[in-house]
Amino acid sequence: MLLDLFEWLARDIRAFNVFGYITLRAVLATMTALTISFILGPTVIRWLTAKKISQAVRDDGPQTHLVKAGTPTMGGALILLSLGISTLLWADLSNRFIWIVLIVTFGYGAVGWVDDWRKVVYRNPEGLSAKAKYFWQSLIGIVAAVWIAFSISAPNSEKAFELFLHWAGSGFTLDLPTKADLIVPFFKSISYPLGMFGFIILTYLVIVGSSNAVNLTDGLDGLAILPTVMVGAALGIFAYVAGHAGFSKYLLLPYIPGAGELTVFCGALAGAGLGFLWFNAYPAEVFMGDVGALALGAALGAVAVVARQEIVLFIMGGVFVAETLSVMLQVSWFKYTKWKTGTGQRILRMAPLHHHYEQSGWKETQVVVRFWIITILLVLFGLSTLKIR
Repeated sequence: MLLDLFEWLARDIRAFNVFGYITLRAVLATMTALTISFILGPTVIRWLTAKKISQAVRDDGPQTHLVKAGTPTMGGALILLSLGISTLLWADLSNRFIWIVLIVTFGYGAVGWVDDWRKVVYRNPEGLSAKAKYFWQSLIGIVAAVWIAFSISAPNSEKAFELFLHWAGSGFTLDLPTKADLIVPFFKSISYPLGMFGFIILTYLVIVGSSNAVNLTDGLDGLAILPTVMVGAALGIFAYVAGHAGFSKYLLLPYIPGAGELTVFCGALAGAGLGFLWFNAYPAEVFMGDVGALALGAALGAVAVVARQEIVLFIMGGVFVAETLSVMLQVSWFKYTKWKTGTGQRILRMAPLHHHYEQSGWKETQVVVRFWIITILLVLFGLSTLKIR
């Protein structure tokens, strides 16, 4: 939006050409989203409190969490508001990848909103049923996967649509270019062709998986949001490299025209996340809720796919992966031992993983900060794949 204005002004005043640089707009998007969060945060929290949209605390969970009962939830709406406004202000709105990621983010946010709203307003403990939630997540994920597949393969939206029509008319037999291959980090020439359906399936799994992984991690004050900010900022660097012909060639990464604009989106995500952390830090004034966690996780997955860094996302989001695996292993082992012996047994004291450490004697702030430190190390390790190949 503002980019069009500055381009118009640049015709007469050359100084406005500086706003054409993605890096500057990414910084401004970060600052804008952060400022919006600071300004609107207290108002959003007061509104949530007035509507009695508060968090229910499990009786069988850590006893230290009982004091959290009544804390406003659905604060993820503040993140989406700041992220959306900042992106629309500073991004190039003619860029197809910006709209893909925005639609994925707000689509998953809408699913989370309905789920949260039913839980806290209508007092329905199930919220949106698991089947309904998975259906809508899957629908958005599949549509996004197809959209991204053709957007990566073509230089612009018109060509992408033509390519889609050609694929449909050819009996769904079209092959994707090599830049859509699955890249293996740390190796110069190792990548795996996925084919159209392989790409769609992988993209679907990345988006849906990362969305639910962030949601599972969101259980302690500040635990999920800062790793999301760090991983999102790092993915912005990968997106910038992928969209820069010179850098991508030098670093032996596929060149994806237009992908660099996602750096602005990632900057806005980082600013909105940091602004939310101001209110979500221990002791939290507001919780994220599914509306924020599902949306942010899906956003990370979508950006990673466009930048062709699915495996790097798996590395940098190691905390999210560990939390998800802890739940899967706990549930699977409990069901297996109950079927085998009649009595279910647990691997961990409590799942997800952060609750296990709490039950083992760690304070909440210890768990959170240590998980942050681990994420910092994993993000740096992921960024090292840019050069170590």
